[in-house]
Amino acid sequence: MPSEKILAVKQQAVSELTEKIKAASAGVIVNYSGITVADDTKLRAELRKANVEYSVIKNTLTGRACEAAGYGDLKKVLEGMTAIAIGTDDPVAPAKILKDYADKIETFELKGGFVDGEVLDKKGVEELAAIPPKPMLVGKMLGSLQKSLYGLAYVLQAKIDKENGTADTPAEA
Repeated sequence: MPSEKILAVKQQAVSELTEKIKAASAGVIVNYSGITVADDTKLRAELRKANVEYSVIKNTLTGRACEAAGYGDLKKVLEGMTAIAIGTDDPVAPAKILKDYADKIETFELKGGFVDGEVLDKKGVEELAAIPPKPMLVGKMLGSLQKSLYGLAYVLQAKIDKENGTADTPAEA
């Protein structure tokens, strides 16, 4: 039977993880077996750059934290060697980075995740990873707005030119 001290430490760990999960915009659970130390170091550095926290925590503790945060369905993927990546800024970043590693390393596997209060299965995490990064989406949106405005300006200018008689007409020979 665990001592009171060990039990208090575990309860504190679950409480801290629960708060991180609740504050997160997204999270991904992976099976990290088979990853080399060098690959793991690169992965962690890339995740840190994206402001994503990556931790290996006992499955029972992670399961209790997921359940307390409202993601109880994730408990079914907590088998084997699992790690959790929690992102607070960009909801796509954890999925995108971890999917890249899952594509490179055969034994590294996406298991599930969450975003905006929804639990995702492996396929859902892969679909989330396929979304372009936020700056690219903003650029595409601004580009389409700009194109529409240019089209409107062109039509209005043509109308003005036609009314003033300054519209381009073929030169008479």
